[in-house]
Amino acid sequence: MTLMGLRDPLYWLYERRIERKLGTFEIPRHVGVILDGNRRWAKTSGLANVNKGHQAGADKIFELLSWCNEVGVQVVTLWLLSTENLTRPPEQLEPLLAIIEETVRRLEHEGFRVNPMGALDLLPDATSRVMKEAGSATSENPGLIVNVAVGYGGRREIADAVRSLLQSEAAKGTTIEELAERLDLEHIAEHLYTRGQPDPDLLIRTSGEQRLSGFLLWQSAHSEFYFCEVFWPAFRKVDFLRALRSFGARNRRFGS
Repeated sequence: MTLMGLRDPLYWLYERRIERKLGTFEIPRHVGVILDGNRRWAKTSGLANVNKGHQAGADKIFELLSWCNEVGVQVVTLWLLSTENLTRPPEQLEPLLAIIEETVRRLEHEGFRVNPMGALDLLPDATSRVMKEAGSATSENPGLIVNVAVGYGGRREIADAVRSLLQSEAAKGTTIEELAERLDLEHIAEHLYTRGQPDPDLLIRTSGEQRLSGFLLWQSAHSEFYFCEVFWPAFRKVDFLRALRSFGARNRRFGS
C-alpha cells in the first residue's frame, strides 16, 4: 500500500473521532473565515500562475459550506477581497475579480442565500452587478446564509453604518441633538452589513497569520478566534473540525 493509501484512512478515522466528540460541544451559529494564503499556496505548490491558487481557494469554499451544513452552522462570512486589495495592478486584480464573480454565480446556482458585503460602489460595474443580482435572487432562500465580503474593510463598514443611520434618521426629521440623546449600540448594529444576523461566534484565519486585519471589527467583540497554519486551498475538513472542537472546549465569558 502506498503512503497516500495509508494516510487517507488515518485521516478518515481521525475525522470520525473528532466528529463524535463534537456531539458534546456547542456548535457556532455564525462562522467567519479569512481565506488567506491562496498566492503562497500556489507558489509553494510550484504553480507559475498564482491565479490557480485563487481558483483552488474558490473551489475550497464549497467544501467548507458543505461541512458547515453538516454540523448545523447557520451563517458563514467569507472575506474574499479587502478594500486595500482593490489597489492591486489590473493584471492581478482582474483575474481575481473574474474568479469571485464566477464563485458568486455558483453560490446563487447552488441555492445558498447570498448576502453581499463591502463597498460595492468601489467595485467594477460587472462585479458589483453580479453581487447585487445574487443577493436579490437568493434573498428568500432557506438554509445557510453566505455573507460574501468583497471590497470589504471593517472600518469602512462602521463608517457606512453610521452614515446610513444618519441618513435614515434625517429622513424622519430627527435632529442631531435628538439622535445623540438616544443613540445606543443597537442603532448602529441595525445598519451593519450583517444586520439581522447573529454576531460571529467563531472567526477562522488560515495561513498562520494571527491578526484580524479589520475583519468584522464591530461584530467580533465577543468572538472566539482560531488561527490555522495551513494555506486556505489546503484547508481540510479535519482542520475545520479542529476549529469547532477548540471553540466548543472554550469557556466563553463574553468580555468578562
